Amino acid sequence: MTTLRRIYSRLPLLQRPFCTQRVCRHLLTPHRAAAGNSFHQHWLRVASTLQSRAFALSVHSCKSSDEFRGGQQHSGSTAEDDEGEDFIQDSEVEELFHQQVPTGIEGQHRVFIVHPDVKWGSRKQYLTTAELMMAEAVGLVNTLDNWRVVDKLILSTKTPEKKRIFGKGNFQSLTERIRQTPGITAVFVNVERLSPLSERELEEAWAVKVFDRYSVVLHIFRCNARTKEAKLQISLAEIPLLRLSRLKNEIANLDQQGGGSRYIGGSGETLMEVQQRLLKEREMKIRSALEKLRKKRHLLRSQRKHKEFPVVSVLGYTNCGKTTLIKALTGDIGLQPRNQLFATLDVTVHAGQLPSRMTVLYVDTIGFLSQLPHQLIDSFSATLEDIKYSDLLIHVRDISHPETVNQKVNVLNVLKNLQIPDRLMNSMIEVHNKMDLVDNYQSAEPNTLPISALEERGLDELKKVVEEEIVNSTGKHILNLKVDLSTPQLSWLYKEATVQDVDVNADEGSAVVKVIISTAAYGRYKKLFTGR
Repeated sequence: MTTLRRIYSRLPLLQRPFCTQRVCRHLLTPHRAAAGNSFHQHWLRVASTLQSRAFALSVHSCKSSDEFRGGQQHSGSTAEDDEGEDFIQDSEVEELFHQQVPTGIEGQHRVFIVHPDVKWGSRKQYLTTAELMMAEAVGLVNTLDNWRVVDKLILSTKTPEKKRIFGKGNFQSLTERIRQTPGITAVFVNVERLSPLSERELEEAWAVKVFDRYSVVLHIFRCNARTKEAKLQISLAEIPLLRLSRLKNEIANLDQQGGGSRYIGGSGETLMEVQQRLLKEREMKIRSALEKLRKKRHLLRSQRKHKEFPVVSVLGYTNCGKTTLIKALTGDIGLQPRNQLFATLDVTVHAGQLPSRMTVLYVDTIGFLSQLPHQLIDSFSATLEDIKYSDLLIHVRDISHPETVNQKVNVLNVLKNLQIPDRLMNSMIEVHNKMDLVDNYQSAEPNTLPISALEERGLDELKKVVEEEIVNSTGKHILNLKVDLSTPQLSWLYKEATVQDVDVNADEGSAVVKVIISTAAYGRYKKLFTGR
């Protein structure tokens, strides 16, 4: 029933006109009718039959590509079923996901946020301000349902590399303020990562849990995870936190005991060594499961390539409007954009049509963030690698955001670290979204497209540019082919290429068909119908 509903939802898109109004009028002109009504009625029946056949083929094609739609990717191929036994079971994923959660982060939290404002050196942020960084930290906390910001403070520091991050005087005043604020259950230090020693020292000083950006972002990921792949990647990213937690506990135990090692039974291993070994085994199991899912993803990509659907990856800073844009481009009512950070964790694929009626697949990707730790990016490499295999990239920017330039720099840095091919970087389309929030917006940057995905403004121009770039990047050809209507040539072209126009010559029983066709498909066409 799900498949049927999807097909019915696509019927308006799939009703490809067999001929233009101009051609239909040409078929019914008086002097043509005089040549013999029965002859032309025959060809009109042929035309109707071919149109119905082409429509049926389109529905079949849509059904075959059903794995590209919706929140998860589904496959209509038996190849995936054949390999299904290699994939990790849902129960195993859930066991790994819930087995060892970093301590102290779940549940409700009343959070004090402190942002260390580095005055100089390699850690100073030059493309943003402390106030904007604090606003993003507040946004991260507010993304979590049971977390609430109770107080916040920007505090300057010249020593961000030290255990306590701040100088003696600033640290003392910060500690007093935290202790005087009632009801605090956690402190969020807005830095990329805290060392185990720093975390332990700060927790002892403030007597509450201490989090950094890595742990907060990862917890947001955990709360939003829905698929196997997302849960496995989060479990992998949590390994460093679990290791640090074990190390911190071991340091505390050694301090209490005055040094020395604690061996377990006759194993010759200390408690910490056993814990680290178990974590290593857990990591290997997760990586093995992710590798199997990576192979599955590769299989799905191969299926798309075989069907020759162009793939357009839509990327950008978190909450820039990627999902809203894809919904506007595809009309996919199943997409429900949310105004929050990291609402999209899994790569989802949605079919849409360009002005030429060419079908493309829009890939919705995970959002990027400034100071997103490399370990976190590495854990999600299986998801992000889909970007590398695209035919085109669309970089969506929230042009209304005060940090839009800094966000662009962060996105480009992540793409550089992912080693995205130059051909994709050079052809990438930059879209300035949310122009409706800026009065009389005019882009000062060349080769950019201002749009409002929410109000669906500027989308026609975007589709034209996407089509031009797809034709260039995929090596497709725009051809006028003469076909014999007594053969399956026309229905074959409807199935294997994008038919833009059909000009029927009823006298000859032929038609000139304008198509967009790949080199490979054109080679098959010539071999099948021209013998070349």
